[in-house]
Amino acid sequence: MSNKPSIVFLGTPEFAVPSLEILVENGYPISAVVTVPDKPAGRGQKLISSPVKVFAEKHGLKVLQPVSLKDESFINELKALNADLQVVVAFRMLPEVVWSMPRLGTFNLHGSLLPQYRGAAPINWAVINGEKKTGVTTFFLKQEIDTGNIIFNQEIEITNEDNAGTIHDKLMEIGSKLVLKTVQAIEVGKVKSIDQNALTKDTLRSAPKLNRENTRLSLTNSPEEARNFIRGLSPYPAAHAELFNSNGIGFSIKIYDVDAVSETHHYPPGKIESDNKSYIHIYLPGGYISIKELQLSGRNKMKVRDFLNGVKMDGDWKIN
Repeated sequence: MSNKPSIVFLGTPEFAVPSLEILVENGYPISAVVTVPDKPAGRGQKLISSPVKVFAEKHGLKVLQPVSLKDESFINELKALNADLQVVVAFRMLPEVVWSMPRLGTFNLHGSLLPQYRGAAPINWAVINGEKKTGVTTFFLKQEIDTGNIIFNQEIEITNEDNAGTIHDKLMEIGSKLVLKTVQAIEVGKVKSIDQNALTKDTLRSAPKLNRENTRLSLTNSPEEARNFIRGLSPYPAAHAELFNSNGIGFSIKIYDVDAVSETHHYPPGKIESDNKSYIHIYLPGGYISIKELQLSGRNKMKVRDFLNGVKMDGDWKIN
């Protein structure tokens, strides 16, 4: 019989799958996997399972999909499992009755170097803000979100060519290894967690949920700030902007990749310049960004040359 602690794993997206997989591969008994209910998607509204559920069912693991984490039947089922430890990766906020249940506690894997970038979108905001490093942190849960005592963290560099997608994939892999390291340390009783309040010497950066408003391209940013903003939202949900010309014609675009050029110019912020063949420049204070990859609403992502083959930007175009 295994002496390893039994685990309830809570997670939903692709980011959480390697963490569950590494625990299974290392022989940890998974009492259950908790994930979101299946959701309708696409034109046919077919029910789609989360990536974590797909993996769990493939490996014969028990799956729980509560609509509410405070539902009495779910709480009772969780209690009946009598798991030693709960591991949370990319899941929703847990009520105290859930996170306080196991004898060894509940820990979370977070996609930043806590206490920096607490919140829903830590990967995106680290890139948006031009950080040169980020990482993953494991910490014990308590009531205030992302504030529990830190167990371990692992740092990586953010290169000038990284975007939110590449950082996501890097953190997904090193995060799984940190989850295993954390479980192993808890298993042998060698955890010395650190109060986050002891680490909050610098001004704290937050990582709020992304929405339509805070993903809109700002005309007050410098070219380099705009480039960081765009790569911090690429490939999802993507920075967006509304283009208009002097005739009142306009359309929305998503922007995935740009070059940033610093130079003195006399154009107002938001002025667009294009040769209708190979480039679209958006002027900002101190220079411009040159779009490399974009998407029209309802169309596929495309290179700027392909876009200009179908859309001619004659006249006076700008972004509002």
